[in-house]
Amino acid sequence: MPSDDGAVEVVICLGSSCFARGNSENLATLNQFAQNRGGNISLRLTGRLCQDQCKEGPNVMVGGEIYHNVTPARMRELLQQIGKPMKVQHGTA
Repeated sequence: MPSDDGAVEVVICLGSSCFARGNSENLATLNQFAQNRGGNISLRLTGRLCQDQCKEGPNVMVGGEIYHNVTPARMRELLQQIGKPMKVQHGTA
């Protein structure tokens, strides 16, 4: 979901559990995606320390939807969906 300025917010949990489980790689994937896509997509990256769902981490929120157990491959999939109509899915990613 875009914000008022059209940017899609991506929130990465930077808590020690999520970061150690893979959000360090997810952050690198996000940076690579942003560099490759140039100015085509407006993203707002936010880091948070804990989202109280550590056992399901690494946790990432994209456009207001939270995803659990996010791998770098899943992170790429989520980022590629930005700007496309998104299907509503229930459950964990």
